[in-house]
Amino acid sequence: MTKRLSAFRRPVTLALIAAAAVGLAGCHKSGDAAGAAAGPVAPVAAPAGKQWSDVIAATADHGMLMGNPNAPIKLVEYGSLSCPHCAHLANEAMQPLTSHYVNSGEVSYEYRSFAIHGIDIPLTVLVRCADPSAFFALVEQLYTGQNDLLSKAMANQKAAEDAAKLPAAQRTLAVAQAYGLIDWFSARGLPEDKAKVCLANTTAAEAVAKEAEATENNGIDSTPTLIINGAKSSALDWPSLETALKAAGAH
Repeated sequence: MTKRLSAFRRPVTLALIAAAAVGLAGCHKSGDAAGAAAGPVAPVAAPAGKQWSDVIAATADHGMLMGNPNAPIKLVEYGSLSCPHCAHLANEAMQPLTSHYVNSGEVSYEYRSFAIHGIDIPLTVLVRCADPSAFFALVEQLYTGQNDLLSKAMANQKAAEDAAKLPAAQRTLAVAQAYGLIDWFSARGLPEDKAKVCLANTTAAEAVAKEAEATENNGIDSTPTLIINGAKSSALDWPSLETALKAAGAH
């Protein structure tokens, strides 16, 4: 089912953060087929004293990239942090993707947060608030514990809806507190004071919403959407993703 982003097109985008986990099952549909098979690529040694999975940097497209920035095979994921389909893929794929394909230097992996549910806005602000070196570990933990996190968030939905009516300068922080997100991130190394400063920055939250609108305008209409060397892939699980990476030349 195609996801909906109409909320993010309204002028007061942050007023709709409290839409949290509505319609979570509708966050994905199949993508187009990936591009044609390529010849085999060679492994590339990581910088001295590191694995490629230790090399993490922000990209110009508002994503975070893990691995060899010059890898011949470039995997991009548009994912929603509250999407169960994304969680399923991550829980299957992250370990083998990272340990074998990223660490070989053959594949780089870029994650671009696509806010399709209201709770994705404070979640994205918070994962970006942490040190870049912790980004992928936090995303992985969000997906591993997604059911518990969203269940607790939904139990406090009324408080989040009330928080969303506050002035813009207070809104994202209050919604995150209602959902228990600050405590969740604090338990994983993001200092509470730093989290509150990031959430109080209305520019950061507005940027997440605007990025989601731009992503949809560029033809990405579901999560997860995987792009391999510029071609949209139909892969939605690890076996099909691995097949697609091998077709692109990975060993």
